[in-house]
Parts: sequence; C-alpha cells; structure tokens
Amino acid sequence: MGKRLKFTDQLRQAVLNAEQSREQICRETGIDQGNMSRFTRGESGLSLAAIDRLCEYLGIQIVESKPKRTK
Repeated sequence: MGKRLKFTDQLRQAVLNAEQSREQICRETGIDQGNMSRFTRGESGLSLAAIDRLCEYLGIQIVESKPKRTK
C-alpha cells in the first residue's frame, strides 16, 4: 500500500494539474500570484481562507476517513 500524500501536497498537485492556468486561478480566487507560486514550489503554505477559496474553485472536498486498525 502506498503512502498517503499530505493534504497540502494533494492540493498542490490539484493546482498544478488544473485545466486553468495558475494566473487564472489566482485572478478568480483572489490569491496573490507570488503566494501561489511559493505554495506550488512547496516553499510556503496558504492561509485557511485561501485554501477554502481554492478548494471551492477547484471543486475539492475534504472527506474524513477513519484510520485502519493495526494489530
């Protein structure tokens, strides 16, 4: 079984794989392009407000899953 990616890594991949350009994503979500650039390079995070806007824009939902029991 593969290792799960952290949420920020999954979000970063969603931005990089989006059909829209990062410039368009920034323009439509109000996220500063410099902040987005640093985020996609893994150099910094985003505010919770920016994450909320980004998830809404990209149609991302967080789904809670229960950890598997280990013996």
